[in-house]
Amino acid sequence: MILLGTILLTLPISTHTGRISFLDALFTATSAVCVTGLVVVDTGTYFTRFGQTVILLLIQFGGLGIMTAATVFFILLGKKITLRERLVIQEALNQISMQGLVRLVLAVVLLTLAVQGIGAAILATRFIPLYGVGTGLFYAVFHAVSAFCNAGFDLIGGFRSLEPFATDPVIPATISALFILGGLGFTVILEIGQRQHFNRFSLHSKMVAVITVSLLLFGMLLILMLESGNPATLGQFNFWGKLYNAFFAAAAPRTAGFNTVPIGQMTEATLFLLVVLMFIGASPAGTGGGIKTTTFGALLVAALALFKGDEEALLFKKRIPLIVINKALSLFFASLATIFLVTLTLTVTEKKPLLEMLFETVSAFATVGLSTGVTPELSPIGRVLIIFTMFIGRLGLLTMVFTLAHPRKKPFRYMAERIMIG
Repeated sequence: MILLGTILLTLPISTHTGRISFLDALFTATSAVCVTGLVVVDTGTYFTRFGQTVILLLIQFGGLGIMTAATVFFILLGKKITLRERLVIQEALNQISMQGLVRLVLAVVLLTLAVQGIGAAILATRFIPLYGVGTGLFYAVFHAVSAFCNAGFDLIGGFRSLEPFATDPVIPATISALFILGGLGFTVILEIGQRQHFNRFSLHSKMVAVITVSLLLFGMLLILMLESGNPATLGQFNFWGKLYNAFFAAAAPRTAGFNTVPIGQMTEATLFLLVVLMFIGASPAGTGGGIKTTTFGALLVAALALFKGDEEALLFKKRIPLIVINKALSLFFASLATIFLVTLTLTVTEKKPLLEMLFETVSAFATVGLSTGVTPELSPIGRVLIIFTMFIGRLGLLTMVFTLAHPRKKPFRYMAERIMIG
């Protein structure tokens, strides 16, 4: 998908100038397929309508997931879904059972199209008066797809994202609703629709709901405190404007990539907070990235259990298996190691402040797309590193490790011996 997108974007018909370097086309295609949103050229002004349509399709396929799109294609062709393909779909959608996988895939596609259609219809009421019928409709569809897929690409122009609409009552609200829904995960959305009561939700859905709401409120309050006095960001608004934009700023790092205030003008404390929110990211089986809310939740519950002296990690009267805790720990440390190595390398190659390089790396790894403005200034080496980081972030570290390592169970166990901790 990335290579096909790169070839299409290098065609003269894709850009207004008729040319784009292969590396810039590769960067854009990778960012679109990996639903990241980091860009080295301005999407709204550099690409023609054809190029923007290519990016739109790459975002849609990337957001749905390659296996989901392939399954729908096979069904349309009348091809039978084999056991091997079902196993891959099961892993791609983070499902415990293989039962009803094909029905789930179809439900995911229908849900995606329905939510994006509603979002596009609402956005069209604002974009059509501004840009005319044809352009307004295209803008509405593009931004609805980009938002629900947590891609963060925009067509506003000037690398401004949604800054011109910071006080608009409709556009940021609709965009944030779309990317929050996309970040919850398809299975959670479907379960909420079916069971409709918190007490009947699975442990996974309960954890996703609680952590999502907690991070949104926690992030909003901290950003409100840190940025209210900053005239370049929230300081320019009245109280309700500050609250509105603080909520958007707290929601966007959950891998959405849109912004209504300039990220590069935020204080260092706020940027570091956004790094933490981006690192946690969205939820499994959705369109977002990061280590996921459930990974963070599992580690938090395990740590609290240890502090309380409990032998097992318990949440909502359910036990989280040790293998899940170990998997979460492995993912956490592998993610930290990747971010450390890429940030260290970028700090050497780009000669930029450490916080800016850390922000860029985490944004790429968590497929967020927020930037302090340094992305277009990256050197060729820096761009290749960010491409690599976006790819790893979307594919998943554990997927790559399991694919390359081929782990095997040993027929024996070594003797245990304690070590001192702390």
